[in-house]
Amino acid sequence: MSSKFVGTILKPKSWIAIVLILLATAAFFGLGFLDYLEPIIGFLNSDQLSFQLGEMRFSAYLLLRAFFTIILVFWLAGIVSQVVSSRINAIKRIKSSNRSLVVKTVQIIIYFAAATVALDVFGFDLTTLTIFSGAVGIGVGFGLQKIASNFISGIILLFEKSIEDGDLVELSDNTFGFIRHTGARYTLLETPDGREVMIPNEDFMTSRVTNWTYTNKQGRIEIFVGISYSSDVDLAMEIMLEAARAHPRCAPDPVPVCFVRQFADSSINLLLQFWVEDVTLGRYEPQSDVMRAIWRNFKTKGIEIPFPQQDVHLKTEEPRS
Repeated sequence: MSSKFVGTILKPKSWIAIVLILLATAAFFGLGFLDYLEPIIGFLNSDQLSFQLGEMRFSAYLLLRAFFTIILVFWLAGIVSQVVSSRINAIKRIKSSNRSLVVKTVQIIIYFAAATVALDVFGFDLTTLTIFSGAVGIGVGFGLQKIASNFISGIILLFEKSIEDGDLVELSDNTFGFIRHTGARYTLLETPDGREVMIPNEDFMTSRVTNWTYTNKQGRIEIFVGISYSSDVDLAMEIMLEAARAHPRCAPDPVPVCFVRQFADSSINLLLQFWVEDVTLGRYEPQSDVMRAIWRNFKTKGIEIPFPQQDVHLKTEEPRS
């Protein structure tokens, strides 16, 4: 039996399936109320179709009743969870990260309650579950370690609000993109080239993460340019600053700045820094536009951008007499 089929039974999405399940449930309880099912129940509950497990007696009737009750309980839990989640997500006054946290908490409570009811239907004494707490702890410590770590990390991320949907982040392995969804196990990141990367939540807790939009969306752009030693340095710096100020995406505050960074072998290296208001719109386009403007104005004003070159001096010996 595939997981998709089981999921369809426990949480039907078609309204026809929901109506059929409701009709079947109503018919079953109606027949039971009118005592039409008594002979069938007596047969399924007979000793021939029963077995003993410790102090508990299991019959075919008990197992069938538990099976259908569990399906009904989890089906109702799925519907309640879906309705509550849609209502919470419709509240736009709450941030998306807070909505996700509330939805996950509500889903955990609903399904925990459903699991408790299911165990009670089977006749388990819930107080005896404490006996298995040590075994569960060992299982979590070994087999479920990563799953538990990612789940707890996801909850911490939602509480801390260090990353939210729409944030532009960069990981230590240079993975770069926008946060699209924070789940129980992974965070979905969309890269600028359209790839969707599923990153375990634990990576955001144990690795260095750069959030370009944590407090604001401003971003700094740097441009390195080398000019020849025969060029006017002050004029070159003013041309670079003017090219940055003229760009429509250049932020007025902080103002663009230009520095002399190095006296290299064949050039004087300059550094231009300017800020854009919204880094999520991209950095390459304004950087390219400003670099082209600098190139055009350098050619107009006679500022030379040198290429690496070496002077080779040949010495020849005079012939001996």
